[in-house]
Amino acid sequence: MTLGDWISQPVNWVFSALGLAVVFSGFRVVTAKNVVHAALYLVGALAGTAGLFLLLSAEFVAWSLVLVYIGAVVVLFLFGIMITRAPTGLDPALDTNRKLVPGVLAAAVFALMTWAAFDAFGVEQITSAGVATDNALLGESLLGRFVIPFEVVSFVLLGALIGGITIARRDLTPVEEEERAAV
Repeated sequence: MTLGDWISQPVNWVFSALGLAVVFSGFRVVTAKNVVHAALYLVGALAGTAGLFLLLSAEFVAWSLVLVYIGAVVVLFLFGIMITRAPTGLDPALDTNRKLVPGVLAAAVFALMTWAAFDAFGVEQITSAGVATDNALLGESLLGRFVIPFEVVSFVLLGALIGGITIARRDLTPVEEEERAAV
């Protein structure tokens, strides 16, 4: 496949846009000085990765990524930040100038992974063997027999979340609020 053939296919343009968005969001996750901004950039990186899975026709994996990681893990991060009343501002202790070594190490790992992928697969296109995964069949097998235990676990997790919020969030006395505002 030549560069002209690659450019002429619209799916490659979408892949490039999603790939750049994932790389930018991933970079900002580790360089953001505000933890809330880092969590939101993580949402962007995960959403872009789900888009890449959709391009690969892996709908179940894409929507599982959206539901599990974006819908649960990132929300858990944000709840943890809000419940603990952790400072969300800039932390000068995290601002170091030692960025060259991690950057070179990340570039070396990227180069190694790229070389390994091209060495293993070359430029040949991978085609499916005619076996299609029916998402409805997969959903029926996962939630057909196990829908009741699945719902019970969801209520147990909801109870644990409410209990954690109740334990962690206590109202501050007026003196504690003034001390907190002074800091």
